[in-house]
Amino acid sequence: MRKIIVTEFITLDGVIEAPGGNETSHPHAGWQFKYHSPDTGKYKIDELSSVDTLLLGKTTYEVFAAYWPGQTGDGFADPINRMPKYVVSRSLQKVDWNNSHILRDVAKDVAALKKSDGGDILVYGSATLVKALLHHDLIDELRLMVYPLSIGGGLRLFDDNRELKKFGLKHSRAIDNGVLILEYQPIS
Repeated sequence: MRKIIVTEFITLDGVIEAPGGNETSHPHAGWQFKYHSPDTGKYKIDELSSVDTLLLGKTTYEVFAAYWPGQTGDGFADPINRMPKYVVSRSLQKVDWNNSHILRDVAKDVAALKKSDGGDILVYGSATLVKALLHHDLIDELRLMVYPLSIGGGLRLFDDNRELKKFGLKHSRAIDNGVLILEYQPIS
């Protein structure tokens, strides 16, 4: 069975909103760029090269589809443009980015995708989708790049829904710029 791996940039206060700068109108958008390093860049390229499929929520898909098709490069752009992309959305009617497909139901369609042939599946951002994946116990690995800053508010990965989820630490690494890479696996 394929694994679903969720990867997130996250602040110390748990915010995942607008790390790249143009996703939303958050007043501190682009917060993760101040901490760029060769180590974090290599980690993200290695992470992408370890999977063969992307799973995205509608908003992340739209941001990616507006940017990545016009980019080239061996490390990130070429693989992301080439690989299959599944977007979970009830409202999208069509997707134009190369090799993209629409899934309508998280519980049914994503579970079927996990059981299909192929390599592991990577989820970038996609907070609403990730919350649904967590709820349905469809995540096999949670990778957090924790940035040493607080931005006071915004979209969070974990809401106050009172749902208990336990995780075991698989791997941790501290980068010289203060970023922590934490890889977790759910515990039943």
